[in-house]
Amino acid sequence: METGDNAAPSPLWKIIVVSAIAAGVQFGWALQLSLLTPYVQTLGVPHAWAAFIWLCGPISGLLVQPLVGYSSDHCTSRFGRRRPFIVAGASFVAMAVFLIGFAKDIGHRAGDSLEKSTKPRAVAIFVTGFWILDVANNMLQGPCRAFLADLSANDHKRMRLANGWFSFFMAVGNVLGYAAGSISHVHKMLPFTITTACDVYCANLKTCFIIDIIFLMSVTITAITTVKETPLTGKEALEEEEEEGKPSGPFFGELVTAFKTLKKPMWVLLLVTSLNWIAWFPFLLYDTDWMGREVFGGKVKGNADEEKLYDDGVRAGALGLMINSIVLGGASLGLEPARRLIGGVKNLWGAVNFILAACLAGTVWITKVAEAWRAKPGHQILAHPPNIERFALALFGLLGIPLAVTYSIPFALASIYCSTTGGGQGLSLGVLNLSIVIPQMFISVVSGPLDAAFGGGNLPAFVLGSIVAAISALLAIFALPNPPKQASLNPAMAGGH
Repeated sequence: METGDNAAPSPLWKIIVVSAIAAGVQFGWALQLSLLTPYVQTLGVPHAWAAFIWLCGPISGLLVQPLVGYSSDHCTSRFGRRRPFIVAGASFVAMAVFLIGFAKDIGHRAGDSLEKSTKPRAVAIFVTGFWILDVANNMLQGPCRAFLADLSANDHKRMRLANGWFSFFMAVGNVLGYAAGSISHVHKMLPFTITTACDVYCANLKTCFIIDIIFLMSVTITAITTVKETPLTGKEALEEEEEEGKPSGPFFGELVTAFKTLKKPMWVLLLVTSLNWIAWFPFLLYDTDWMGREVFGGKVKGNADEEKLYDDGVRAGALGLMINSIVLGGASLGLEPARRLIGGVKNLWGAVNFILAACLAGTVWITKVAEAWRAKPGHQILAHPPNIERFALALFGLLGIPLAVTYSIPFALASIYCSTTGGGQGLSLGVLNLSIVIPQMFISVVSGPLDAAFGGGNLPAFVLGSIVAAISALLAIFALPNPPKQASLNPAMAGGH
């Protein structure tokens, strides 16, 4: 595979095969979101510890993606720049998933008592596996997107298509993960998963993760064996550094240099991306809780009826996430025609951010209508407002459109800006990832106090997200520079290789 300026883009099938790795990665993420929180409770993990565990995602993203991106830019392995990191990431995911799924069994053999609610050895194994999983997922995603940029060979349209396919397969992984997590007897596929220490719920989770290992390794092995890379020689690596005007040095020095040399388009991209994710994270964190608490009127800790309402709402929220993923997949494949129709990438991003702002504001309307319905005499005893659930599910589905753009366009723009300034794709995408994980950490810290300051509930954080989404839409349209125009490549060349 050629990656030079004069190389033609690789065939679309190669981009699709590499993009499919995203389905394996997202399969595991969906299982994490749907199954691991209840599983943590069965291990007796204190609530404060649970928050600490989930903090791993942004911390690992803050450190791992830029480091792996930088390393893959300079990798001179005979197997290529990106493929060694993809293989390593997939292998670590498999190891981590094994530790998580078998934590109770290993803990029991190491001395955990079945009678005690807290199982310290199983907790230690689970936490170790969880952190390895988040680090490994970050090891996989950065090199995969950089590999797609390499395959696109600096062709801007192909970069957008590649990231659209990556977003599509993320949706596929979500649907598969949520579907597998919703099957109550999936353990019957692998009866050996039920053991003395592992009940039916634990066995279901274990079975899902074994399926995830098989699926991820299958798509990864297919990608790395069918899509080859031309190795980077030490001489070529030195020449690239000389062309970029950067001496070879430690990673953190290179990262600081990368920030110092960023051009205006990249800085604006980082700003719009940061605001975009500040808007997204409150809903991504609390969407099912909003359904259970505000829409259905239930309580996490209340009487039996209130707890049932909350559980029903959470399940309805899970259905909403499934609908969201289906729309996300369809929208991801329609981004290129939509870009042409609406007049460019930045107009598309701005338009969908206005949709995001409207949807987040719409949560207030849905909540108020549900509260007004419950306030009427005789309505409190019913399960939930009959029509409001449909509006809420429609909102979940509509949010799949801006999410498709969020998962693809910023990464495509980062690759395009990088290709026009001569930077390393891996490090550039790692820097972009900082504008995602830092807002995540910010929202994790401020959303709780913000909601508490306004009497509890999720709406204050959603309103903040709506306002920030509107600001990011305006910046995308009026401040983000247009990507440089590029002459069309010879179609015969584009289909070569």
